[in-house]
Amino acid sequence: MIRRVLSQPTGRIAVGILSVIALLAIFGSVLAPQNPLTTSAAQLAPISASHWLGTDYLGRDTLSRLLAGSRASIVGAVEVAVIALFVGAIPGVLSVYLGRVFEWATLRLIDTLISLPFLLVAVAVTALLGNGITQALLVVGVLLAPAFYRVSRAAALSVASSQYVEAAQISGASPAWVVRRHVWSKVLPPIAVTMAYTVGAGFVVVSSLSFLGIGVEPPAATWGGLLSSDLSYLAYQPWAPVAPALLIVVTVWACNLLADAIRDVSGQAGRAFSNRRPKRRRPLALPRGGA
Repeated sequence: MIRRVLSQPTGRIAVGILSVIALLAIFGSVLAPQNPLTTSAAQLAPISASHWLGTDYLGRDTLSRLLAGSRASIVGAVEVAVIALFVGAIPGVLSVYLGRVFEWATLRLIDTLISLPFLLVAVAVTALLGNGITQALLVVGVLLAPAFYRVSRAAALSVASSQYVEAAQISGASPAWVVRRHVWSKVLPPIAVTMAYTVGAGFVVVSSLSFLGIGVEPPAATWGGLLSSDLSYLAYQPWAPVAPALLIVVTVWACNLLADAIRDVSGQAGRAFSNRRPKRRRPLALPRGGA
């Protein structure tokens, strides 16, 4: 799968961009030229040799805060996608094999989650349980779970109606064995596509929450929080929101590119598999008339 994704031009671009973003998340605090929490008298300073992106309203180096805030922004989006994966994909597959009661209950729960607005529920839960990153990520992950549920359920339904699964069930195979042996291999490609899309969507939601001051409290830096504070002083530093906004847009765009590359590769693999299947030979046509 990885080699086929890298064979696509969009896959190489996406992997390259996301690799740089991952390096920022890992080594951002080390690469920061100054302490991102240290204030100074140089408030709202312009771009200079000592401050490549200027300073904020408290005199803190903007580049250092941008690099230091990479980890919270990126790790938060990945955690949201992982929570959505476990909450949505596992019940989606099991709903096909655990009977009508479990299927009905999970479908009603997913319909309820789809109808809930993201930001409103996140604000309400954090107001109830406290303004913390754990509460915010958990809520967003659960609200993004319906995408994984529908994708995994659709893939499991297509496999459940196949002849080899029916033969395995007739021969006495348990649902756990059928899921482990036949279903997961068919469910993983669409789940991988959904995972890439969800990381991008989670990144937008996490950035929106931090933009509103939910999840990560000051003075901790995040890309959404930096964008919010920079917009407040736009008349003094019109260039300041460009860097965090550009990082958010590029990251989401790379996630979407990766999802498109995985989808294209999965489609090509499926067509190649169908082309390798032995075709039935047509019977030879007998000549008309007598010999």
